[in-house]
Amino acid sequence: MMQNHVRPWRNIYRRKSRQVRVGDVPVGGDAPISVQTMTNTLTTDAAATIAQVRACAEAGADIVRVSCPDAASTAALRQIVRESPVPIVADIHFHYKRAIEAAEAGAACLRINPGNIGSEDRVREVIRAARDHGCSIRIGVNAGSLEKDLLEKYGEPCPEAMVESGLRHIRILEDNDFLDFKISAKASDVFLAAAAYQGLADATDAPIHLGITEAGGLTTGTIKSAIGLGNLLWMGIGDTIRVSLSADPVEEVRVGFEILKALGLRHRGVNIISCPSCARQGFDVIRTVEILENRLEHIKTPMSLSIIGCVVNGPGEALMTDVGFTGGGGGHGMVYLAGKQDHRLDNDKMIDHIVEMVEKKAEELEEARNASQAAAE
Repeated sequence: MMQNHVRPWRNIYRRKSRQVRVGDVPVGGDAPISVQTMTNTLTTDAAATIAQVRACAEAGADIVRVSCPDAASTAALRQIVRESPVPIVADIHFHYKRAIEAAEAGAACLRINPGNIGSEDRVREVIRAARDHGCSIRIGVNAGSLEKDLLEKYGEPCPEAMVESGLRHIRILEDNDFLDFKISAKASDVFLAAAAYQGLADATDAPIHLGITEAGGLTTGTIKSAIGLGNLLWMGIGDTIRVSLSADPVEEVRVGFEILKALGLRHRGVNIISCPSCARQGFDVIRTVEILENRLEHIKTPMSLSIIGCVVNGPGEALMTDVGFTGGGGGHGMVYLAGKQDHRLDNDKMIDHIVEMVEKKAEELEEARNASQAAAE
């Protein structure tokens, strides 16, 4: 595929981490960087939660986290886990018994917060339950809920306090011979989160779960996450990500994949390269791209499509994409296939024709991939 050409200056050298499993999803080591999200339905409403988990999985989520604030939620978790198409992480705060119940209900991973999970004895009980039921654990450090003694020591949430919190709980797990854990150090401040993650990356080989917490709404949160996560991923830090948005969890998944796609770390679906449009455009670029994004959403095969309004950059962009359309004059433009001019196309027939070509190309790529896998076996 055109978008997968490798150049030395595009290489990202990922930090070496050991690998753990969240259900059947490997995290860390040489595994692909997984994309997570979290449901916002009431967990006690199992039907609504399952529906949201399925929608997120259809959007590409590898792992979905579910909040378990009370016993009724962990009771509903059993059905959610049973009907989920992806591994479920139980999000635990304050009540360590909820973690034990979640492990018994079949959660693939337990997220515990060092700032509020309680004493070391309680953590040991959580470790025992995780080991007995085959769960991994995420140590979820958060700048907004650090331990009181660390806040007193450092005076405020800071990278050093977050790293110390994380390492303190890593020690508890390691002292109990439990190594199936990953760690996060989230903050809403991009600089604080980035510094804390860099500190953890230097101090442990545990897989790292990246996130900028409480990032904001769809636009603001996307920008903050792209800056924070993008820079860390560029440095090779991060084994699984969650984009935190005040929006539909499906949007978190989409943004997560777009961040990974922009860095060449994961490829899923159609990567549309399009111009912002200007007075030179030969057709309505903005409206065309909006329609194509919706109509091509069902395609999961990685491929690239360029939609450029005029001939200034259009031919050059089309050289590097699987399918391309460049606007011209007289109500028509040029279609490119695999970087080469193929045929002219009237603007009023553009959308249906491009969708048809992209779907055909996706089928060809899938057939080639399946044939390659069969030959390897």
